[in-house]
Amino acid sequence: MKRFVFLFICLAYAISAQVESSEDVNISKFEPVFYTDFVQYKTADDTTKIRLDVFFQVPYANIQFVKRGDAFYAEYNLSVVFYEAKTDKVIFERIWKERISTTDFDETISRKNFNMSYKSFPLEAGNYKIKCILEDTDSRKTHSYTYNVSVKKFNSDLAVSGILLVKDIMKNEKGDVIVPNVSRIVTNKDTTLRFYYEIYSSDAADAEITYLLEHLDSESKIEEKRTISVNDGANIVYDSLSTLNFILGTYKLTMTVTDVNRNISAKTQKIVLSKITGLPNSITDIDKAIEQMIYIASPADLAYIKEGKTYEERLTRFLAFWDKKKPNPKMTVNPIMNEYYRRVEYANKNFKAFGNEGWRTDMGMIYITFGPPSYVERHPFDPNSKPYEIWDYYELNRSFVFVDQTGFGDYRLLNPDYSRWPGYRY
Repeated sequence: MKRFVFLFICLAYAISAQVESSEDVNISKFEPVFYTDFVQYKTADDTTKIRLDVFFQVPYANIQFVKRGDAFYAEYNLSVVFYEAKTDKVIFERIWKERISTTDFDETISRKNFNMSYKSFPLEAGNYKIKCILEDTDSRKTHSYTYNVSVKKFNSDLAVSGILLVKDIMKNEKGDVIVPNVSRIVTNKDTTLRFYYEIYSSDAADAEITYLLEHLDSESKIEEKRTISVNDGANIVYDSLSTLNFILGTYKLTMTVTDVNRNISAKTQKIVLSKITGLPNSITDIDKAIEQMIYIASPADLAYIKEGKTYEERLTRFLAFWDKKKPNPKMTVNPIMNEYYRRVEYANKNFKAFGNEGWRTDMGMIYITFGPPSYVERHPFDPNSKPYEIWDYYELNRSFVFVDQTGFGDYRLLNPDYSRWPGYRY
């Protein structure tokens, strides 16, 4: 019994920790380390298999470059592991190495420069779990993402491949070279959405193509139709939707092909992510982002932004508020906004409780308002005491005590003294 008490006391008083520090975190921490996309095609020589192309896009800023001579070099390994969806049994794995070089240092730290690669895999129809892994050769850091992918059979009479979003089409001596948009991200500055797909027909025919681009969080939608002639076999299609006005959020592009003569059709879909230029990737809903400004905006400022009658008006007022916070008006990146929403994202990941998002909790409020504490002292098992934590902010000469009254991780601020509230700390 004495031994048990000794261990219990050690646990109660030895648990103290440093909460993540802003100075140690890059804003890209909450952005993907690399992007992936999956597109299915019909195979010409094997009717029992479907070709799955796996695309990778790796920003230069997320890998380690080493200077040798007058150039900078980076290497990383990519792995793709296929599992049975139901059993998690490994079916097979493929590993390969990618090498990059540049003579421009600025490119090595840029998220706008990236390396693109892809591999093709013949698969049986079925449901798969696919794990994509990147290992940086120099830093030895590993990052991975897992996806559920359903591979479906193609109809023999009329079928359509998956959609590949296109960033650019370049020409060389071999013909057209597609630069895919692997991230599937567009911005409010884009007015055209370009894409590539293939139509498979067992007979030559006139086909009606219907494109439907829907914003999933609003009633915004665009539909276009056109008629084309398709040949027997595989038909390559480059197409686009123009004069678009993207708003923040998620879109779904649905393409339907109908054989007018045989009255049969097939369709495919693609998710498109729309961002606002200059906004952190964590912002996916402008109205929620406005709500989350409660810790930095005055009630009057917040009311003014919310009173915008249209999406465009609220967005304009939102951006104008943050523009005033820029340390330098000429800066294209707003470090104050990036840091604020980085804190919001961190709070959501670490302080949610009782169904409340992390930014709405007391811990989230303090973290977003003042940033990471200088020191955290945790007391989860003290005898005759509710679990509590003490956050010390040495520069502010303040401490905040949070108590979990319920025992379910819902830590509430004890005796908040708003009269001494110093306001948002940059």
